[in-house]
Amino acid sequence: MATYANLYVDQGSDFSTNVFVEDSNGDPLDLSSITLSGQVKRTYQSETAYDFTITKQDTIRGEIRVALDSATSLSMHRGRYVYDVYGQDTIAGTYFKILEGILEIIPSVTR
Repeated sequence: MATYANLYVDQGSDFSTNVFVEDSNGDPLDLSSITLSGQVKRTYQSETAYDFTITKQDTIRGEIRVALDSATSLSMHRGRYVYDVYGQDTIAGTYFKILEGILEIIPSVTR
């Protein structure tokens, strides 16, 4: 089961957060054979999607970084979005959700 977390992003700013991925026993997930992907959409049915940049920070300890760059967050309208992050084990062929929740773009006053 995926972890649920709400994320808050200042519009026009770089955003990143690190997440530790665990298996069903609570042990760090070895990410050696895992490919990662994630998107943000206004609603689940929306055609427009914004891709996260996801990097493996520590493959053995299961640490990943989920990020949006400033150009992407600037192009998004203020308000709430939904997001999720998936992993796919290229050896076992399994596809699983790691993280999901609401992402809120907070408007900026200063430009």
